[in-house]
Amino acid sequence: MAPIEGTTAWPKGIHAITLFAEDLGATRRFYEAVFGLPAVFETDDSAVFRFGSVLVNLLQAGSAPELIGPAPVAPAEAGSRFQFTIEVEDVDAMCADLKRRGVELLNGPTDRPWGVRTASFRDPAGHIWEIANG
Repeated sequence: MAPIEGTTAWPKGIHAITLFAEDLGATRRFYEAVFGLPAVFETDDSAVFRFGSVLVNLLQAGSAPELIGPAPVAPAEAGSRFQFTIEVEDVDAMCADLKRRGVELLNGPTDRPWGVRTASFRDPAGHIWEIANG
C-alpha cells in the first residue's frame, strides 16, 4: 500500500508506550531495580524509561483521562489484555536473576510449542512482562 499523498511511509516503528500506574513511585522503583534502568525523564505524574529505541512512559493513572479521554481508564483489576516480550539469551539465568531481585514469576521457565523458552512476571501496576530466548 502506498503512503497517503503528501506523507512519508508509516508506521516507522513504536516510539513510545504509555502505561498507567496507580502507584507511580512503586512502579518506578520496580523498573529501576528489575530492569536496571534509570528514568530518562520524570515529572510529578510520570517517569520515562528507554528500552532500546522505545520509550516506556509510566503515567500516574489519575492523569490518564487527560491523555486518552473520553475513553475510560480501566483499573488494574480489570485484567491483562497484553504482554511485553523482552528477548534474553538465557531464560533460566534471567529467571534466577529476577528472583534475586524479588520478582515473583507468573509462569515459567516453559518451553513453548513454537520453539521458544519463556517466563512471565507482573510489574506493580499489573503490566505483564515476558522474557524469551529469541
